[in-house]
Amino acid sequence: MMKHRKEMTLSKIKIAPSVLASDFSRLGEEISAVAEAGADWIHLDIMDGHFTPNITFGPPVVAKLRQHCSLPMDVHLMITDPGDYVEDFIKAGADIITFHIEACIHPHRLIRRIQDLGCQAGIVLNPGTSPDEIEFLADIVDLVLLMTVNPGFGGQKFIPEMLRKIQMVRAMLGEERDLEVDGGIDASNAPLVIEAGANVLVAGSSVYGSDSYLEAIQSLRAPS
Repeated sequence: MMKHRKEMTLSKIKIAPSVLASDFSRLGEEISAVAEAGADWIHLDIMDGHFTPNITFGPPVVAKLRQHCSLPMDVHLMITDPGDYVEDFIKAGADIITFHIEACIHPHRLIRRIQDLGCQAGIVLNPGTSPDEIEFLADIVDLVLLMTVNPGFGGQKFIPEMLRKIQMVRAMLGEERDLEVDGGIDASNAPLVIEAGANVLVAGSSVYGSDSYLEAIQSLRAPS
């Protein structure tokens, strides 16, 4: 059964480089470079210093980056009160908004609101959060994002126990919707997360820390 799933998802693998690992002094160029190297989405980590112990950027920067990006912009809200900001990020150019179940009191309402604003809506689970938390949301989301490290900083090591969690969430979603993973993804573990059921791989350091963005993206999409 697992082999059958791998065959089904390999052709749909999407690579979403995270600009968190890029050179912030030349963000527009960095986005253009990974787009030319074959990226499918651009992943934008939004941190507020409250939900995560780090601060990145907000809607004005996303709006400027939109000018350099023709790919879908995957905006990952690692912030408290995400509902207060989704409209601003959508106006700034987000195509996909994901927010943390841990940061939202009424996730069903927020998912529908994001979708009504014309954006794809996804729910995010931290490593310590059970898939049971999204049992009654799985039928309405456009995608699920699983953190495979604890959020806040790039360059962390993949948590191997998350492979079983990927399998569990893939079973909840079926085969047609995106299951995204974020944290410590590189060529060594990409085959494992793909086999477990993920089809969108967020990669920061393994892409932007590489001498060749093209080779890094290709190694993630079709690992040997």
